[in-house]
Amino acid sequence: MSSKIGFANEEAAVMELSRMYRQFGFKHFKMSKFEEYDLYAQNKDFLLGSSVITFTDTNGSLMALKPDVTLSIVKGSNDAFTEPEKVYYSENVYRVDKGTHRFKEIMQLGLECIGEVGAYETSEVILLAKKSLDAVCCRNILDISHMGFLLGLIEDENLSDKHRARLIECIRSKNTLEMEKLCASYGIGYETACALKTLTGIYGSFEKCVDELRAISRNETTDSAVAELESVYSFLKSCGCADGVNLDFSIVSDINYYNGVIFHGFIDGVPNAVLSGGRYDNLMRKFGKRSGAVGFAVYLDQLERMMRSDEPYDVDVLLLYSSDEQLPTLAQTVMSLTQQGKSVRAQRYDAGSVKYRTLMKINGTEVETVETND
Repeated sequence: MSSKIGFANEEAAVMELSRMYRQFGFKHFKMSKFEEYDLYAQNKDFLLGSSVITFTDTNGSLMALKPDVTLSIVKGSNDAFTEPEKVYYSENVYRVDKGTHRFKEIMQLGLECIGEVGAYETSEVILLAKKSLDAVCCRNILDISHMGFLLGLIEDENLSDKHRARLIECIRSKNTLEMEKLCASYGIGYETACALKTLTGIYGSFEKCVDELRAISRNETTDSAVAELESVYSFLKSCGCADGVNLDFSIVSDINYYNGVIFHGFIDGVPNAVLSGGRYDNLMRKFGKRSGAVGFAVYLDQLERMMRSDEPYDVDVLLLYSSDEQLPTLAQTVMSLTQQGKSVRAQRYDAGSVKYRTLMKINGTEVETVETND
């Protein structure tokens, strides 16, 4: 089975995924390029990086080019329970590139569901995350975990925020040796310590691993988390989208923001996650809102790298001509080729910078094929 990227370029990805989200009743959300800096300063832990581009507005306010979209959507949400707000967005954000360590403008696509978020709303968002991965690349994985299960395991251990953060980091890095040391140091009970160690090693298909999860569930909180994960998986299976769905509790997020199901999406050929999301009711509480919220973002900069490396040619045809007298023949040839669905670049010389499938040349009024690279 081919793992070829599903889109020729970023614009095609945005158009197709946006069409899919609209099919499920999500409305397009448009926002300003910038926000007041305080929005990001007060939620730095939620951002992927701490660097933010700032400037002073004409009224003296410190503003920032937005490094994130979710915060803006949450800030402007209605906090109403009569019907959920279902929105999708395609917006440029401004972040430091991991490779160059310089600021980069990145197109981010995603969706959010805010309001009374129940089993269907959560499952629908995760379904759309999986369908987004399927549209991008047929070889993909959606890894799912649940912050509620982890927090339920340690809820009776009276741990400080610092200690909980260190345990979460051990789970993220799958460091069972350090986990054992920390459990002993913090006085965590034997049953809980064994459950945390087991949780750290859980990874694989949902049907393979769910029994391990059930076996270490130890209270109402963890039982509820398992039930929600089972409900989501059953929903995905009913929709024919359960292939490639794994349990992976090394996927953890900041407990100040996330509280339920969280997930990361990966595709063949890209080392980093191209999609991430989850349930973030705790972020809503930080804004003084009672609503629930779940959503995800697709990182198009990750896809862009694969799109570039996956395409062997810049154009199907490089068409060379020598004089303006050949314009009628040139025009007819370009129109003929493009009507056949081919991409064409016409120029006077081949300087070697354009990768082409076929090289064609106009001699007088005749067109000849000089070279074909298939």
